[in-house]
Amino acid sequence: MNGPDEKQKQTQEQLIGDLRQVIENAEELLKNTDCYTSVVYRSARAKLEQALLAATEELERCEDAQLLRMIETTRRANILYRDLTGEAKLMRAFH
Repeated sequence: MNGPDEKQKQTQEQLIGDLRQVIENAEELLKNTDCYTSVVYRSARAKLEQALLAATEELERCEDAQLLRMIETTRRANILYRDLTGEAKLMRAFH
């Protein structure tokens, strides 16, 4: 049965995936509209570039936090199951 932690993990992973997709789409849009030079397009592109920068920084923060949680979870499991060798610790990380 999936507990609240598992549901939260799935939600976070989905959020990270969605954010990656938004960033890719924004980058593609910027690339495809580079030839438009009107004031309206330049203004919209500038706003999109700012939002893209903020989204990229947030994605990095989320991925770093997720990685730290995974490392801590693995460390706790290594202690709990008394994994002493490097091989045992590595196998626990991917279990």
